[in-house]
Amino acid sequence: MQEKQAFFSGTRDYIASQELQNSVNVAVALGRPLLIKGEPGTGKTMLARSISEGLGKDLLIWNIKSTTKARDGLYIYDTVQRLYDSQFGDHDVSDIRHYIKMGKIGEAFLAEQQVVLLIDEIDKADIEFPNDLLWELDIMSFDIPETGETVKARHRPIVIITSNAEKELPDAFLRRCIFHYIAFPNAPMMAEIVRVHHPDLEQKLLEEAMVAFYWIRSIGGLQKKPSTSELLDWVQALTVGGISPGQIAKELPFLGVLLKKDHDFNAVLQRLYNQGGQKAPGAGVLRNW
Repeated sequence: MQEKQAFFSGTRDYIASQELQNSVNVAVALGRPLLIKGEPGTGKTMLARSISEGLGKDLLIWNIKSTTKARDGLYIYDTVQRLYDSQFGDHDVSDIRHYIKMGKIGEAFLAEQQVVLLIDEIDKADIEFPNDLLWELDIMSFDIPETGETVKARHRPIVIITSNAEKELPDAFLRRCIFHYIAFPNAPMMAEIVRVHHPDLEQKLLEEAMVAFYWIRSIGGLQKKPSTSELLDWVQALTVGGISPGQIAKELPFLGVLLKKDHDFNAVLQRLYNQGGQKAPGAGVLRNW
């Protein structure tokens, strides 16, 4: 990929606030990882894709699981395959390098051009995981003891780290990151986001969908509030289903697109039933929109 712009300013399908743009550009300029927090569905993962597109750089994604170890991002030594080849294959098992596979950090270090590296949902791993990454991300190199080699970064990758705040991250790790919290979009920004993905959406349908969406999010005690991505899916479902704007407030059609918990589904329906199918006064969040 060729560079498209010197500074990140969002892309056609990703609207970034000025504060978020500033955080990205500061992290790039300082060579520090950018730690992004926010509730699920606020576009944390899509941000890395947008940075990749906006800056014209390849994207590498390392999806973190509860079993992921920090070394997995550097390299993996496939001892099982080597043992299998020694017993049943005709490969030269004396050369261990054949059984070393680069992890995502290793790939980023060896890339011919600077890349964007997304370390997605770092808080899923154990508490020691973030600290175990510090040294390699600081010095941009790591050793492979099995071969005696040292892998040095050809270019410092742009590192984006996401967290759903499921657990606290160590202070030593936080000190080395640029931090940004993606707040849930307000109504005007949300409308702009929806318009990007559904440019031909009827205005009245958008208005009614937004009122219903923010009204649902205002209900206390929901286990999983609907997110931006779920609103986008819901708007598409309303359009494909031929739902009129007037039906939305009274029926809340396709509610299962917005809500994914039995408790939340029942809570919303109960609130709607108690109000005789009419929205609460609090739905006036869009009064000034």
